[in-house]
Amino acid sequence: MTHSEMITVPDHLRGYPGVAFGGYVAGVLAGRAAADTVRVDFRRPTPVEVPVELTGTDGGGAVLTGADGVLAVATPDELDLDVPEPPSWEEASAAAEAYRAAAPEGVVDCFGCGLERTPDTGLRQHCGVVPGRDLVATAWTAGPALADTAGKLPAALVWGALDCPGNAAGRQLGTMRAGAVTASLTARLLRPVPVSVPLVTHAWVLREEGRKHWMGVALTTAAGDLCGIASALWVDPRTGGSAGT
Repeated sequence: MTHSEMITVPDHLRGYPGVAFGGYVAGVLAGRAAADTVRVDFRRPTPVEVPVELTGTDGGGAVLTGADGVLAVATPDELDLDVPEPPSWEEASAAAEAYRAAAPEGVVDCFGCGLERTPDTGLRQHCGVVPGRDLVATAWTAGPALADTAGKLPAALVWGALDCPGNAAGRQLGTMRAGAVTASLTARLLRPVPVSVPLVTHAWVLREEGRKHWMGVALTTAAGDLCGIASALWVDPRTGGSAGT
């Protein structure tokens, strides 16, 4: 038997104005799935400050439904990802500073990558290119205000940290355009992520085909311990402009 509950994404967890941050939405659905690796497919934007229905499925997944229909679907999956060696904390810090100094067009007040966010109000995934490598990366620290009762970064926010870096990789290393959206995100969390300690996220292009762009993302501690991995499919808008999940 499946179980349903109503949830509401608060406004501070937005990706675009009025739209919930996709990485967080994926993490919430993954938390209801009965698998270590979960794929979340986004069907339409999830609104903030509006109750939506989260339902477990008989197949061990979950579905999120709003007034206009299905918003996102989570299903158990597998993830075979060849993860490049992470950059050092110093390399990732320099890449992040370079990104903040000349951010690409279309940056918005996203919980995952917004430039005005603090360690207590966002994930600050400011990924810049690592010189000499086909990677983007950022060095960051989650503030204590983001911690759960165990002092760790909640799993839904770890999923969030595995979302925005794919956009940065596609924009800076590939051919992805401004306004691309996450069509699907597949992730596996490997260990709890502490707050108030140095972390590194890095991302790379897996392949591209027309409007579709596949990215790999990994989250590690500054010492190089792997905390989570993800692959994401991003899709360019059909025309110019900004949109998002």
